[in-house]
Amino acid sequence: MRVLFIGGTGIISSACTRLALERGFEVYLLNRGRTSARPVPEGARVLRGDIRDAESARAALGDLSFDAVVNWVAFTPEHVETDLALFRGRTRQYVFISSASAYQTPPARLPIVESTPLVNPFWGYSRDKIACEDRLVRAHREEDFPVTIVRPSHTYDETLLPMDGGYTVVNRMRQGRPVIVHGDGTSLWTLTHHRDFALGLVGLLGNPLVLGDVFHITSDEWLTWNQIFAIVGEAAGVTPDVVHVPSEVIASFDPAWGEGLLGDKAHSMIFDNAKIRRAVPDFTATIPFSRGAREVMAWYDADPARRTVDGALDRTMDAIVEAYAPARARRPG
Repeated sequence: MRVLFIGGTGIISSACTRLALERGFEVYLLNRGRTSARPVPEGARVLRGDIRDAESARAALGDLSFDAVVNWVAFTPEHVETDLALFRGRTRQYVFISSASAYQTPPARLPIVESTPLVNPFWGYSRDKIACEDRLVRAHREEDFPVTIVRPSHTYDETLLPMDGGYTVVNRMRQGRPVIVHGDGTSLWTLTHHRDFALGLVGLLGNPLVLGDVFHITSDEWLTWNQIFAIVGEAAGVTPDVVHVPSEVIASFDPAWGEGLLGDKAHSMIFDNAKIRRAVPDFTATIPFSRGAREVMAWYDADPARRTVDGALDRTMDAIVEAYAPARARRPG
């Protein structure tokens, strides 16, 4: 089967590229260049082109056609319109990577199923994904465009820490400084290893029964944010000193950070994966976050250059702790 990944070397897509190659697919990647963190795997055929420039993409594609196209980097309706123009009549399946943050936020009921309403008044990123889905559903209904929609939740590889600030937070942990957990830390969250996600995504490719349909693909492990911070701390060799701060307070100091919390992470989000299992019977998420966190910290600790600290965010965290828990902020060390 011939597949095209637009992207293919990102956090989520890199595992899908490798698995598709392992299964004998003829894999093409359309991208602008290599990424040092995740190089192109052997066997993938790279098409040099810019999907944001329709003429560049068209020139790179030439007269190729595909059994499946997956766009990992479409975020707005304009991006989708470009893809509709490029791939009408060129692919038997077009997979749009949406986001589980498009689901109703906060959710009226749990677990989330694919029919949960799509509405997120807090986060522009999610509203753009909803608009993309709406356009593609219309294209399927009006012109039989062969779309399948996939909604990942919080999917990670060895390069990605789950908390806002990434290694800046781990650096604070290792220095014995307070780290901020939103709310009281008891909301439930779902973290999915990208190798687990790949089993579901690659299993959908080339299946005519999933055209016009939508799936989320997540782990079945549900963790509180207190547990997530504790697991990361254990992998980093420390016990984190946690300060709980309401998401609204965090948003008042850092609107971008707050938007991602109020529009996503502050709410319990757990998922019913029965539908993806029916479509892909061999899909099972088997990698617990305790194992994934050790992979992540091993990656960071293997190279000092990876352990970067965002100075501005670090100071913002200090200011939040000083305002909300001044006694904790003035602790020595």
